[in-house]
Amino acid sequence: MSINSLSIFSTIPRVYSSHFSFVSRFSAVASVPSLAKCSPPNRSIRAVRLSSGISGEGDSEFLEEEIEYMVADEFEDENDEEEFPVDLEMLEKEAEDVATEYSRALLSELSIDEEDTDKRKADRKRRREKSKTRNIPDNLLPKVAIVGRPNVGKSALFNRLVGGNRAIVVDEPGVTRDRLYGRSYWGDYEFMVVDTGGVLTLSKSQSSVMEELAITTTIGMDGIPLVAREAAVARMPSMIERQAASAVEESSVVIFVVDGQAGLVAADEEIADWLRRNYSDKCIILAVNKCESPRKGAMQASEFWSMGFSPLPISAVSGTGTGELLDLVCSGLKKVENYESFTDEEKYVPAIAIVGRPNVGKSSILNALVGEERTIVSPISGTTRDAIDTEFTGPAGQKFRLIDTAGIRRRAVVASSGSITEALSVNRAFRAVRRSDVVALVIEAMSCITEQDFKIAERIEKEGKGCLIVVNKWDTIPDKNQQSATYYEEDIRLKLRILDWAPVVYSTAISGNSVEKIIDAATAVEKERSRRLSTSILNQVVQEALAFKAPPRSRGGKRGRVYYCTQAAIRPPTFVFFVNDAKLFPDTYRRYMEKQLRTDAGFTGTPIRLLWRSRRKSERDDGKLLPLKSQPSLVPRVKNVSLVP
Repeated sequence: MSINSLSIFSTIPRVYSSHFSFVSRFSAVASVPSLAKCSPPNRSIRAVRLSSGISGEGDSEFLEEEIEYMVADEFEDENDEEEFPVDLEMLEKEAEDVATEYSRALLSELSIDEEDTDKRKADRKRRREKSKTRNIPDNLLPKVAIVGRPNVGKSALFNRLVGGNRAIVVDEPGVTRDRLYGRSYWGDYEFMVVDTGGVLTLSKSQSSVMEELAITTTIGMDGIPLVAREAAVARMPSMIERQAASAVEESSVVIFVVDGQAGLVAADEEIADWLRRNYSDKCIILAVNKCESPRKGAMQASEFWSMGFSPLPISAVSGTGTGELLDLVCSGLKKVENYESFTDEEKYVPAIAIVGRPNVGKSSILNALVGEERTIVSPISGTTRDAIDTEFTGPAGQKFRLIDTAGIRRRAVVASSGSITEALSVNRAFRAVRRSDVVALVIEAMSCITEQDFKIAERIEKEGKGCLIVVNKWDTIPDKNQQSATYYEEDIRLKLRILDWAPVVYSTAISGNSVEKIIDAATAVEKERSRRLSTSILNQVVQEALAFKAPPRSRGGKRGRVYYCTQAAIRPPTFVFFVNDAKLFPDTYRRYMEKQLRTDAGFTGTPIRLLWRSRRKSERDDGKLLPLKSQPSLVPRVKNVSLVP
C-alpha cells in the first residue's frame, strides 16, 4: 500500500469542546469547511488532518481519516478563517516545481569552471542520440588502450574518442599518470577507451625524469625527509609504466601514439620494441598524431615505417583521420552478443567520490577497497590529477562506482602556484562531487580538522550529497584507548557542525584496516538519501513538532501557520512547507524543524532541504490556494557560505 496523501494545516473557528474527533471520507481533492461560527471572540482553533493511506496506486479515494481540533493562537489573520478548497494534486505538483526551481538555482550558484564549449556539448548530444546503446556493463565491453611517450597527445585523442574533456589536456609532459576509462561508440560497436601516462625509458636520469613528469620535491612535501622524496621520485616512472602495462594487458586493441611534428625519437623505438616483444598477440595500431594537414601528414607518417607498423596520420585536435582510426579499432574488436538487458533500476549504480586535502590517503583507500594498485600512491603532492572512476562490487554483491580525486588545496594557494594542471585537477574534483551520490571526506588523523576541510564540507552540504567522514591513518594516533574515538568524534562534531549528521569511520588504508566499514557506511547513507518518508510519518512528526514548540510571534503579534507539508524529492530528501508567511519562520525555528525530522525520521548521512512556500492574500481567488507566481522564500538554511575553497 502506498502512502500518497498529504497533511493540511488550516484554521477554523474553535468550538467549546477542547478536543474531539470524528471519522469522515474525502475525495482526492479535499475541502476543509469552516464550522459554524460559534467560537468566542478572538479565539480560534487549528485543524490538523492526519495522513490517510491510499489503497493502491491510482486510487483516488482516501481512507478514513481523523480531524483533531487543537487550540491555536489569539492574534491570527481574520481572513485565514475563511474556508478554502485545497487541490492536493495541484499542491503536490507545485511542491515538485519548487524543489526543481531551488535545485537549479543552487546549481547555478555553485558554478564550476566548465571547459566544454556549447559546440562540443551539442556534438556530444548528437553523438549519443545517434549511437545505439545497449546498456552493456563496462566490465563486459572490450577495451582499447592508448599508449605512447609523454606529451604526444594521448589524452587529447582520448577526449576525442569518448567525447568531452574527461582527461586533462595541458601543454605539459607527464600530466596523465593513472589509467582513465571512458565509453566510446562507433557504428554498432561499443567499447572502453583507456588513457595512460607517458611511458618513459629506463635509461633516463633522475633529473630528466623529474623534468619529464614535472615533479617537484619541495611543494606540498613539507615534513617528508629528503631521502623519502628522492625515493618517491625514483619510483614514479616505474609506477606509471606499470599502470600503462596493466591497461595494455586488459585491452584487445592498442593505439600506439607518436608525435608527427617531432618525428621519430629513440623513446618511440623502445616502446615499439616493448610492444612487439610482450604483446605481439594484440592488434597494435600506430597513430601519428599532430598531422593536421592531410598532404603533410602522409610525409610525416612515412618516417615511422621503420618501426614495423603501418602508420596512420591523424589529428586528435581537429579530428582528421580519426574515422579511419576507429574503423581499424573496430576491426580488431569482437561484438558483445550475449548480454543481459538491464532496467533503469538495475542500471543505477551509486557513485562514491573520495575527496579531501592532498596526501590524506585517498588513493590508498581506493586501492585497499578494490584490492589492486588501481591508482598511483606516492608522498609526492598532486600525484593524482584526473578523477579516476573504478567499478567496485561489495561483499554483499552491491555495485558502486568509486571516484578517486585530486587533493583540494585552498584557492589562493592554487592561484599563487600558477599551475594550470592543479587548477584543472581541483575542478575535476568538484565535478566528481557533483556527479556522485555519496562523498567520503577523508581527513588525516594527526591533522584533525583544518580550515580547508571545513570549506570542502560546506561544498558537499551545498551540493546536497550524502557524506561520511573517513579518519584515515588512525594508526598514527599515539596511546589510543577505548575513549579515543569518542573524544575524536566530539572534536569533529564541534569543528564540522555543518556535517553533524554524517557518520564517522576510522581506518588505516595502508594496511587495509577497517576500510570495509567505508562501504558499509556508504551503503547506509545512500539508502537514507534515497528514502521517501511516508505521509503518515511526516504528518505525525510535523504535528508533534508544532505542538511541542509553536512558531514564535512576530512583533506585530502574528504567528506562522503550516497549512500543508509534503516530500517533493529524494537525493537529497526535500520537504516543502506551505505556510501563511515564510518570513514568520526564522532560521532558528527552521533548524528546530529539521532537527525534529532527523530525530524522529532518521536521514543519517544525508542533508535534507526544507523549503517554505508562502500563501499570500493577493494570490487568493475566491478562497482557493493558488500556485505562487513570484519566487518564494527558498534561501538555503545556512547563509553566506563560501562556495569554492
